[in-house]
This record gives sequence, C-alpha cells and structure tokens, in this order.
Amino acid sequence: MMQRLIITGTGSYIPERIQTNEDFLSATFYNEHQQLVDKTPEAIIDNLKNITGITERRYASPELHTADIAAMAAQKAIDDSGVDPESIDFIIVAHNFGNVKTGGAQTEMVPSLANQVKHLLHIANPSCVSFDIIFGCPGWVQGLIIAQAFCQAGMARKGLVIGAEILSRVYDPADRDSMIYADGAGTSMVECVPAENDSAAGILAVAAKSYSVSDINYIYLDKSFSPKLKEQDKYLKMKGRKVYEFAMQHVPLAMKECLDKAGVDILALKKVFIHQANEKMDEGIIKRFYELYGISTPPTHIMPLSIGKLGNSSVATIPTLYDLVIKGLLPDHNLVKDDVILFASVGAGMNINAVCYRY
Repeated sequence: MMQRLIITGTGSYIPERIQTNEDFLSATFYNEHQQLVDKTPEAIIDNLKNITGITERRYASPELHTADIAAMAAQKAIDDSGVDPESIDFIIVAHNFGNVKTGGAQTEMVPSLANQVKHLLHIANPSCVSFDIIFGCPGWVQGLIIAQAFCQAGMARKGLVIGAEILSRVYDPADRDSMIYADGAGTSMVECVPAENDSAAGILAVAAKSYSVSDINYIYLDKSFSPKLKEQDKYLKMKGRKVYEFAMQHVPLAMKECLDKAGVDILALKKVFIHQANEKMDEGIIKRFYELYGISTPPTHIMPLSIGKLGNSSVATIPTLYDLVIKGLLPDHNLVKDDVILFASVGAGMNINAVCYRY
C-alpha cells in the first residue's frame, strides 16, 4: 500500500526579546566599499519597512544557542503529537550556522545540532538517527522531502523535522540588511502512514532545485562593511537585488511543478506557506505563481505572513508560521481537513524547493 508522510504535531520557539525598528536609530551603516551610507537612519528604516514589511523581530537571549531553541520547539511538537520520544526513528535539524558562540559567525557544529537536540530531549534509543542538513533557508522544507523519502523507502516510521537559526549573531551591524534577520525555531513531528487512496492526507508531491553555477554567491559570508571591525571575522551577506530577481524567476516555476505533480487544481489550493524573507518579494512570487495559471489576482488570505513581527529567521520561518496557523494564533488563517497547501522556500546555494501537502 502507498505510504505518505503526515505532520502529527507542531511546536515553535519564538524568543521573548523584541528588537524594534526604532532600536536601529543609533546604528551607523556602511556600504560594501566601507563608506558611510548617505541616508539618515530614519530614512533607511522607513525604506526597510516599506520593502520587507518588518516592524520588529525577535532575538534569542545570550545564554541560549541554536540547539537549545531547537530542542524547546521539538519538545512542544512531541507533546502536541503524543508520540513516545523513544519511538522516534530520526531527528533532522536544518540550520546554517550551528551554535553561534560569538559575533562574526564564529560557530560550533560538532557534535551535530541534531545529536545535541537528541541529548537535550533525553532520547536514549540508539536507533534514533540524528543528523543536520545545511540547505540555506529552504532547509526545513528539504527536511520534509528527506523524511518523505525515508517513509516511502520503508526506512523509518516517525521523526522530528526541525528548522532553527540564531541570525542575530551572524549579521553585520554595519550592514543595512542586518535589520532583516531574526532568531527562532520550528518543529514538526512527522509519521509515515498508509494512504488508502489518492485523497488521503500527507505529502502529495515535492520539487527541489539547486542553481549553483552563476547564482551561487548571492548569499555568502564576508568581512564587515565597517572599517572598524576585524577583517578576519565573517558575517552574513546578501546581494538583495540578485536574490529578489532570482526568486521571482525560479520560485513560482518550482511551485507550479510541485502542484502539477500532485495533480491539484490551482483553485483548490487553500494556503501557501512561503519563506518569510521579504513581504514585497513574497507577494510578487505569489502573483507570478498564479499568473502561470492565467489568474491575475491571487485569492485573499492565500499567504499567511509573520515577517512583520518576527523578521526573517531563515529555516525557522515556515515551520514557525505553520505552527502559528495550526494553533489558531494568526488572524484570518486556519486549516480544515482535506485543505491542500504548499510549502515553498528559496535561499543560499541557490536552492529552491516546494512541498504540496493535504492537511
């Protein structure tokens, strides 16, 4: 009998510390030539808000590391699902920077974050295999794709797919893009179940792409824009215009490929959970996606948004957003049985993926 992966529990960790746009009024911003930006902080902040929709973001407290917040979100998903932790077959943690101990992207990635999460959850079962994936911002969605492959191959029955990141410790304080980034963690408990017919719940189709020739260096690590900071320290950098153009061109096509593989009519799609990177970009992607089906105006409330209050927490944005909707914590958004949704993301690599899922 056909097997499908379903999500049976969700959990997220949203840090308590709120960093507002106004908290950046005292910042000094430089450009890539280490020259002062010829705009006031007020003008820079207003421009950021107009483009990204961000008014505030969340930062983890200093004593917490990425593995810690991943474990907190995972425990909530375990509790939500009612699964015995010792019956879990795998733990996948998607991240990009490991446990960031200091500024300048000085990280610890050994032991793997997934093994650290297993330790923090006190899971003794040695057959619970734990590993990390680094796939840019689409990492959590890629974790679902890997879990689905395990399921269909008969290799595993249940596991945790986690997206966690602390970007507040890897951004360049002299770079305007620093205001985009945030911290957080989101988790889904997934289980492999028999699908009695084509209308059964679970993952219906997937699509994944990597463009790693001319597009590889749109998101990268480099020295600070500030001439006052150490050159050997590396910070998260982004060619914003290139990322925007790349996403607008390629993400809608991957979403369409995934939906078409699933055999789902575009009019039956209820929600699109897209990586929360930039509100204007996400709106543009959704519009172009619907235009591929000859629809000029996407449905109202098709795209839940959390970026305005939570910022861009990379791999954590989609699982956190999904958890908020499932728990009824996002106004105007909910899911009912048999709703078909898309998860879609884009990020460093450049990588793109999408998953079509029936709730």
